[in-house]
This record gives sequence, structure tokens and C-alpha cells, in this order.
Amino acid sequence: MVSKRGRFIVYGFAVALVMAGTVCAAVVPGVTGQVLAMVLIGSGLVILTGLVFLEVGLSEDREREREARRRAPSAPRGRLEPSKMPRLRGPRHER
Repeated sequence: MVSKRGRFIVYGFAVALVMAGTVCAAVVPGVTGQVLAMVLIGSGLVILTGLVFLEVGLSEDREREREARRRAPSAPRGRLEPSKMPRLRGPRHER
């Protein structure tokens, strides 16, 4: 899982790509500037969109964990005994 700091750095990188694309559109003349602007701005926006979906997914995971903890019965206090599992195969043959 990506840390909050890592996500913050990636958000900054994506915003920097969009800003660099804007600068290229204004400074670099002709088709080269247009292509650079489209690539940089498009890449930045795709990364930002992916990060938004990641944040939504992580918040849903956290909510699901909270809900599972709330629904789970509390463990009994004291020593736990192993449960006896029933035989899954046929009856036992006597010798």
C-alpha cells in the first residue's frame, strides 16, 4: 500500500506535469509545443484521475474493515481450545 507521503509526492508530480505542459504550450512554438503540451497535460490528468480512484478504493477498504471489526464477535477471554473437526471422509473401519 502506498503511504500518504508517497501519494502526496505523486499528486505533486502530476500537477507539475500539467503545469509543464501549460508552459510548453505557451513557450515552445508550432506543432512541437502543441504535442508536448498534449502529452504532458494528458499524462498529468490521467495520473490525477487514477489517484482519485485509488483514494476512493482505499476509503472503501477502510470502511469495510471498520464494518468487519464492528460485526465480529469479541473473542472469549481465557485460553482457547482447538475445535474438534469432524471426519470428512467415509466411516472409520475397525480392524
